[in-house]
Amino acid sequence: MPDIFDEVSEDLRAERAQQMLKKYGGLLVAAAVVVLAATAAFQGWRWYQARETARVATTYIAALRAADRPAGAERDAARPMLDQVIAEGDSGYRTLARLREAALKADGGDLPGALALYNQVATDPGADPLLRDIATLHWATRQIDNGDPAALQARLAPLAGPDHALRGLAAEAQALLAIRQGKPDAARDILKRLSQDVTAPDGVRGRANGLLAQLPGTAP
Repeated sequence: MPDIFDEVSEDLRAERAQQMLKKYGGLLVAAAVVVLAATAAFQGWRWYQARETARVATTYIAALRAADRPAGAERDAARPMLDQVIAEGDSGYRTLARLREAALKADGGDLPGALALYNQVATDPGADPLLRDIATLHWATRQIDNGDPAALQARLAPLAGPDHALRGLAAEAQALLAIRQGKPDAARDILKRLSQDVTAPDGVRGRANGLLAQLPGTAP
């Protein structure tokens, strides 16, 4: 008797399944089509993004090569390419392109344009933090001779912290600012620390020693 009941139960389940398939089969097929379409669209989007990233990278590399040319038409060709990267690239490429274009503007005599671009990067929450700090450092050093001392010091102070990757360069800029302001003692203290800082870049330590030798009242 148990076998008969089992067979009846199986028949009922099979009949119920057939009824549900007839009723919802179209929906199941439609759902499967949607899943397949979504997967295909996702894969297509990834392919498109990879292609666009490669295209932007090629344009950026070409712009860097042009920017390294001597002043003239070939170097000027870097500007529109960098503008294209800024308009079409992802956050990383946009930031790098703005930094390079700012340097080109500064070297070409357009300091206000360069400072504006450096400040854009420095205040861009979507940019890499280190690149933002590099932009801040350039913003300050490009106007160390004539910028507002309070504004420069406010931007340089966080970069000169003991654990910051740019502390050597930022401290060097602070020393130059102190010299400009007629504060040789403050400059001397900064430069002495820099000259003895084994973690500072060799170039920074060398320049610190050179500046120390030129400051009045520094013992040989």
